Amino acid sequence: MITVLSIILFVIFSSLGFIHFYWLLGGKWGLEKALPTKEAGQKAMEPPKTATVIVGIGLISFGLIYLIKTGLINFQIPNWIVTYGSWTIPCIFILRAIGDFNYVGLFKKIKNTEFSKADSKWFIPLCLTIGILGILIQLMNK
Repeated sequence: MITVLSIILFVIFSSLGFIHFYWLLGGKWGLEKALPTKEAGQKAMEPPKTATVIVGIGLISFGLIYLIKTGLINFQIPNWIVTYGSWTIPCIFILRAIGDFNYVGLFKKIKNTEFSKADSKWFIPLCLTIGILGILIQLMNK
């Protein structure tokens, strides 16, 4: 069961990572709903291209950590990265689901923008799913 959950997380993280690379290369699909906006419609942030690369690499790396954890791939990295990463990753996504109490997450104040609607419909459930699957993997691995 841990193997199946790890593969699911790898697919999710790889897909999200490749979407970031798609945006980096000029793709537009989904981009208008991917960044928080203020109520007037202007973007709440404008991340630089380097941030997009870092997020893309980070997401794919998160997926690889789960494959390494289950032994599906044998890539030599320090054990502490897998040990702490396996707890840190679900925490990051649960915190993302809770949000910043302004633009993103369950407790956001701005709720009428295209981003906030997509956040409620897609991003929060996805982040909670990632967090729960990561925690389940940790608990079943004991």
